Amino acid sequence: MRYDLVIFDNDGVLVDSEPIANRILAEYLTELGHPTTYEESVRDFMGGAVHRVHDLVLERTGRRLPDDFDDTLHSRTFSAFARELQPVKNVAQVLEILAAAGIPCCVASSGSHERIRTGHRAAGLTEWFDDARIFSSEDVGRGKPAPDLFLHAARSMGVEPARCVVVEDSPLGIQAAVAAGIDVYGFTAMTPAERLTGATGHFADMTELSRILV
Repeated sequence: MRYDLVIFDNDGVLVDSEPIANRILAEYLTELGHPTTYEESVRDFMGGAVHRVHDLVLERTGRRLPDDFDDTLHSRTFSAFARELQPVKNVAQVLEILAAAGIPCCVASSGSHERIRTGHRAAGLTEWFDDARIFSSEDVGRGKPAPDLFLHAARSMGVEPARCVVVEDSPLGIQAAVAAGIDVYGFTAMTPAERLTGATGHFADMTELSRILV
């Protein structure tokens, strides 16, 4: 099936940000008295918006995170991105192949618009996605695993959900795509395929994705 729109998740799919972001988040939560390992951060928060961190900490401890938590977390994360962030291996080639085949693509991420743009600048991907093709959980009432963000992206791009495909690397993202009625391929570079249940298929390297979509 040739799709009319490819919807990319951002963190871990376009930019190799998950190891950096989850390290920073685990360190900050631990500093605040909520001991969290890197592995626990990946398990509990990968693919979700920052409100998920607030919700789970409150649910588990009965304590609220500081009012400046989001600003401090973003500041630390963006500083680390500027120093360390790289594009996901071979993703630029995938974007080139999609463009040559005339298949439009966009981004739908749990991250803020600022985070997406910061990551793209650091990883050298700004040429591929203008503002009209970047969608954030900030744009909708509910983030992943709700289907709202992917449906919003499809609607904004003028494509029926059944003609779209999502590229995701988190269980929350897979759930959101399934709930939206959109085919979804799970990227297993960081998350084992058995955790990405419900996906239309799985792939471990971006070169495989080109063969799937074109």
